[in-house]
Amino acid sequence: MFTGIITGVGRIVAVHRLGSSLDHGSRLTIETPSGYLDDVGPGDSIALNGACMTATNLDAARNQFTIDISAESLRKTCGLSEPGPINLEKALRANDRLGGHIVSGHVDGIGSVTHFARVGESWELRILAPAGISKYLAYKGSITVNGVSLTVNSVNDLPRPDAGCEISINLIPHTVENTALGQLQAGSPVNLEIDLIARYVERMLQDTPKAFA
Repeated sequence: MFTGIITGVGRIVAVHRLGSSLDHGSRLTIETPSGYLDDVGPGDSIALNGACMTATNLDAARNQFTIDISAESLRKTCGLSEPGPINLEKALRANDRLGGHIVSGHVDGIGSVTHFARVGESWELRILAPAGISKYLAYKGSITVNGVSLTVNSVNDLPRPDAGCEISINLIPHTVENTALGQLQAGSPVNLEIDLIARYVERMLQDTPKAFA
């Protein structure tokens, strides 16, 4: 589990394909800030742009670690197939502060940035969310964007039900300066994870099962 509070901005420095077809995944080499891996061991979970991955090999002296990502994960996420900056978060400890919200590290859909511009001292980020997850997004609700826990400021449903919705988010300067979100621009794809509680609410609102009949 994670909180959506980024603990470091790293960089994918190498992508090695594990096979010649689209059925094969890749091995990524990620460079981290100095000392970031001091409390990380092989097999530990680290979220990369919001996607939970397993650290397979560590080279703390070079501030690098590797992960193997499956073809399925590559198809369901963005930003993990080529070199570039990436948000990092170590898995939540039982005694850690829950500074953001409960995040599973499972990407629910890929959104597209429609607007990213400065407004006063902050930044407005607008994202087109796919129809499959739009019903889980609500005013003042939580959303994870590339691994960052954020608050939805507005939700605008598009005229066609299958077109999804556009959400607006405010980013304070600290968020822009300490995550890779500052690299976004109109058209950028982003990993989205809905609030965990919304999943259960939607399930409970479905027809009551007859398991106890």
